[in-house]
Formats: sequence, structure tokens, C-alpha cells
Amino acid sequence: MSESQPDLSPVTGPAFRERLSPGPAAWCGAVGLGVIAGVALYPLAHTLAVVLGALVAAGTLVALVATAPVIEVSGGRLRAGKAQIAVDLLGEVTTMDDADQMRTALGPALDARAFVCLRAWARTGVRVDLQDPLDPTPYWLLSTRRPQELAAALGR
Repeated sequence: MSESQPDLSPVTGPAFRERLSPGPAAWCGAVGLGVIAGVALYPLAHTLAVVLGALVAAGTLVALVATAPVIEVSGGRLRAGKAQIAVDLLGEVTTMDDADQMRTALGPALDARAFVCLRAWARTGVRVDLQDPLDPTPYWLLSTRRPQELAAALGR
């Protein structure tokens, strides 16, 4: 009878992972929306206005967090929100380290066929060209607060 040996292979996590969570301005905006709702109802019912204002703020905050996409490189795949692609189908990776580069990529330089995973509070990003002849998408344009790290993870 042979005893089974425990698996001692190293557990590796993702090469890159970032949730594009809202920044401070979005949090303030959500609270401001709750204040506006409360002020609008205050003349009608004071208690209801406070409760509804708090619920609007909390609901908005929950929605912002729940819809924040995750950018991840793991298991030979790049995931951006619900979309994913094998890393071996990727071509050149271009980092956009400032807001002006990202704004140009999203404006006059944007190809309408590109896949875009954008959040306004992440003002930097990467452009990842695709080399899949069967995919009509020429590239992915992804928001990230850490473009150099994402590019390095894709280069591994």
C-alpha cells in the first residue's frame, strides 16, 4: 500500500489583478446624490427624506462597487470584466501613463471595432493589439491605474 504524497507544488496567484474600484470623486458623488435626494424630499417628510437619502447614497455606492470590472492576467488568459482572451493571441502592448495619452486613444485615435473596458476614475491604461485572424477586434483598450505592471504581466 502506498501512501499518497501531499501536493507540494507552489500555488501561484494571478500575474496581475486590479479591480477598477471608484476613486474618491465617485464616492463623493454617490454621497452627494443621496444628499440631493434627501433635500428634495425634506419639505414633504423629514424622516423619510433622511432615510431615503441614506438609502440612495448606499445603493449608489453598492452599485459602483458591484459593477467595477476586474482586470486580471492569470492562467495564460487576459480578463477584462466579462471578456477574456488567451495571452498567446496578444500582440504589442502600449502603455498610456498619462491622461492625455488615454484621452487621445479614446477619442480621435479610437477604432470603433476595439474592445474598451473603461472607467473614468482610472485615467491611465494600456492598448493591447490582437493577433487573432478570426477576431474582427483590432485591439483592447483597458483602463488601469498600473499600466506598467499590466504590460509586464502580459510580457511574461
